[in-house]
Amino acid sequence: MPPTDNRIDARDWSLLAVLSVLWGGSFFFNGAALRELPPLTLVFLRVALGAAMLLPLLRMRGISFPRGTTGWKPFVAIGLLNNAIPFSLIVIGQTFIPSGLASILNATTPLFTVLVMAAAGEEALHIRRVAGVALGLVGVIILRGWGLETRPGQGLGILLCLGGALSYGFAALAARRLLKDSPPLGTATFQLMASTVMMAIIAGVVEQPWRLAVPGVATWSAVLGLAALSTAFAYIVFFQIIRRSGATNVMLVTLLIPVTAILLGWLVLGEPISMREIAGAIVIGSALLVIDGRILNLLRRSE
Repeated sequence: MPPTDNRIDARDWSLLAVLSVLWGGSFFFNGAALRELPPLTLVFLRVALGAAMLLPLLRMRGISFPRGTTGWKPFVAIGLLNNAIPFSLIVIGQTFIPSGLASILNATTPLFTVLVMAAAGEEALHIRRVAGVALGLVGVIILRGWGLETRPGQGLGILLCLGGALSYGFAALAARRLLKDSPPLGTATFQLMASTVMMAIIAGVVEQPWRLAVPGVATWSAVLGLAALSTAFAYIVFFQIIRRSGATNVMLVTLLIPVTAILLGWLVLGEPISMREIAGAIVIGSALLVIDGRILNLLRRSE
């Protein structure tokens, strides 16, 4: 069960860092795949291939499928709120705005989650957490810059990405209420299976993917990376953190995503890091310490 004091232990901080790398890659993979694939078809391939990759693991672990309509209802709800709606909104949004701006808007997820959980009476609205999330958003903006350009549909793209972030907030609430006893591997697989059915219908009606030209190798590589790393593996980690540290804490990953993206660019691609990016990372780190609260408590005791 999640801790009552909303703190995160060292193991879950490590898992959040891993998850930030996995989900941070989704913006890159989306941008690459959208060159040849329409957005809803891309989302369908993401969830369908992700589910297919997890099914053998499910069999190896001996986890049985949910029974009947009642058993599947929680996973249909999570699949809708955690996959079908946010994936579709964010990917469509990325056709109007740059990936960097989309990742900034995605970083509003913890704020929406704090507000949704408080409104539902699941978690108290601690001023410390709200202030920490707000400080983290400031850090993300400093680190990435707004990246605003004058381009058609930019306002719509921003609204779509914010809608995706809000949907993640409701998904966190649903996961906390409906999936307390479900193993992370089972939860990840069943929600992807449910969202695969949804996206097959939506993409089939709207985009008719069977009429599209066969994508190239680069596009398929991006789709496979999106499905394997940013979906299948990422959701196992995601639901593990929810079970251990709670729904609000796991959404802090969206503040870490821009930081890990810049660090990976520096380590892997040799990209330089500017003073603005260093300042933004320091602000985000400070925000996470404020949200965690333990250092603040130690400072109070030492006074």
